[in-house]
Amino acid sequence: MLLIDLARTSAAVAADSARLAKIRHLAELLGRVGPDEAEIAIAYLSGELPQRQIGVGWRSLSDLPEPRQIATATLGQVDALLERIKAQTGTGSQAARRELLGQLFGAVTRQEQSFLHRLLTGELRQGALDGVMIEAIARAADVPSAEVRRALTLRGSLPAVGAAALRGGVAELKAFHLEVGRAVAPMLAQSAASVTAALEKAGAPAAVEWKLDGVRVQAHRSGDDVAVFTRTLDDITGQVPELVEAVLGLPGTDLVLDGEVLALRPDGRPEPFQVTSGRVASRTGVASLRETVPLTVFFFDALRVGGADLLDLPDQERHAALETAVPAGLITPRLVTADAEEAEAFFGDAVRRGHEGVVVKSLGTPYAAGRRGAGWIKVKPRHTLDLVVLAAEWGSGRRRGWLSNLHLGAYDPETGGFVMLGKTFKGLTDELLTWQTEQFLRIAESPADGPADGPAGNPGDGHVVTLTPTLVVEIAFDGVQRSSRYPGGMALRFARVLRYRPDKRPEEADTVATVRAIML
Repeated sequence: MLLIDLARTSAAVAADSARLAKIRHLAELLGRVGPDEAEIAIAYLSGELPQRQIGVGWRSLSDLPEPRQIATATLGQVDALLERIKAQTGTGSQAARRELLGQLFGAVTRQEQSFLHRLLTGELRQGALDGVMIEAIARAADVPSAEVRRALTLRGSLPAVGAAALRGGVAELKAFHLEVGRAVAPMLAQSAASVTAALEKAGAPAAVEWKLDGVRVQAHRSGDDVAVFTRTLDDITGQVPELVEAVLGLPGTDLVLDGEVLALRPDGRPEPFQVTSGRVASRTGVASLRETVPLTVFFFDALRVGGADLLDLPDQERHAALETAVPAGLITPRLVTADAEEAEAFFGDAVRRGHEGVVVKSLGTPYAAGRRGAGWIKVKPRHTLDLVVLAAEWGSGRRRGWLSNLHLGAYDPETGGFVMLGKTFKGLTDELLTWQTEQFLRIAESPADGPADGPAGNPGDGHVVTLTPTLVVEIAFDGVQRSSRYPGGMALRFARVLRYRPDKRPEEADTVATVRAIML
């Protein structure tokens, strides 16, 4: 299949806001893709690369060749070039990547360049989320969507599951089962504003567990072989020897456990998230890092114990199995209660100890791998700041034509200026996007005549619009972390817009000192 077919389908999906229309566009294309290219097509249309990371960022894509006039590139050819780009390592690898990128972008048309650029930069916002893609696969393969979801639970890869459905229908989907050593997509949690609201949603009594601010891990053991995977299904076994040793120290030899790994200070409080994530991400010097930044694991669920698959069992039974397989010191603290006041107190204690909050779990829910199951509800203390909008970026996809991504700054009383803390486009409704675009264009300092797309659909000079810092916006966020990306040395985590504050002047915004105090 030609890449242009995917680019055109992606454009059609982005242009249609109706969910059923998106499914129809995707299903039509998937019905035509060949068996050898089905995984590539599903991955690309889901905004992912089969290679995951290839070492290419915005800077690498800033100077691209002129496009071809006729589309000839196939999915297989594009995928092979991306594999070669990923394989470049060592001295001269950056130059080699640039040369291969030039070959790739020089072999495709303007529309294909735009598609590839957005795919490689994670900006393919077309509304083809997993739920939509699952329905499209089911329609194209003429199978029940429940069978696709079930296979995805066990395989953890939508491209692989989709290719199997297209190739062999229900029979191939039923062939998937939980395999020790192969990661499955983790169950995710919904959100609630309070523990009381979460208890009402989960149904009382319910389990209330600490929500740890670490790296999600899935540990597999078969005999003396242990494999550890992240939430994104990356294998990090060699990077977490403490976890491997902990699993090898358990009595069971046929296990799949779900948990969290984090770095703790001597007093038992967690280190900031970036300390844990930096340690887990490091592939070199692990032995020395282990001495300076040791990791601790806490398990909170069991998917397999003693050779028995547990995914379909209710939470209460899975946790009972976990308690038989793992010592109490390695299990996430948990309270089972129907008392909202008791649950709120447990939440307060977790936060005081430096943790993110709690997860409230229905005792009767099965393990809904790969989905935000209604049985898990996370609750975090909500931090808010009043910040100033310093600039905005023209949106892409369904937000094209609106100024969307906000550059946020805190007030610095010493200079009378503002210090940037990060960006966000979260929490913006269509109504708010329309309003803020009108307001921003009135206070624009840089050219604001629209998103001037370059030859690959990459942003041109009009992409970022600098604003006179007059608008104050209330931002919710989960925390503050150290960051070398911004001049203040810190950045907001998971920032989202709550509302604008026309009643506040810019100099009444929260200060840099206030933000720094939260980080400490």
